[in-house]
Amino acid sequence: MSDPELFTSGTQQEGAGLSDARLVEDARRGNRDSFGILVQRYERRLIRVILRFVSDPELAKDLAQETFLRAFVRFDQFDPARRFGPWLFRIGVNLTFDYLRRKRRRGKWSVFTDYWNSTASADPETPDPRGELDTRQEVELVLKQVPEKYRTVLILRDMENFSTSEIAAIMNRKEATIRWRLAEARNMFQRLWVKRQGIAPSTDEKVAS
Repeated sequence: MSDPELFTSGTQQEGAGLSDARLVEDARRGNRDSFGILVQRYERRLIRVILRFVSDPELAKDLAQETFLRAFVRFDQFDPARRFGPWLFRIGVNLTFDYLRRKRRRGKWSVFTDYWNSTASADPETPDPRGELDTRQEVELVLKQVPEKYRTVLILRDMENFSTSEIAAIMNRKEATIRWRLAEARNMFQRLWVKRQGIAPSTDEKVAS
């Protein structure tokens, strides 16, 4: 993949007061400096979002680089009437899912195998490490049990603080659909969390089930 400095060299202090729309307009005309400012503006958050799905910092950086490259060459498909950020994140999320699907087709049993692979080398006689996992790891283990279309909404809204309208644009769905999926995702996560922690369900939950 291309070096990210292809776009960002020399743009660190430039364009701070320019809107995305102006930068996009210039970038669509071939101005790489303008695109470099957009890269700097969105790179850290894009990597963080991708990292929620792949659990590998270097892979997340590679996928983010590929996302920016695809955005640059697909500017002719961008609708200037829409916001750049959601369009960019849609490319990144779809690219990440494509990677994970290819990984599954190669015989991987889970889209979150990066976590399991990192722990597979442990001594088989070592006691169950679950009790030593921190909250973040526990959350990751529960999240991977939530179906993809619900997990994605949950991550983008509750972990990355995207608005429902932004998520709708990223996932190309109506806001009503996103709100419904979010409610379902939260319920799924809560049930799975309670089950993993061995907490007895409340009376209301028993009745609802």
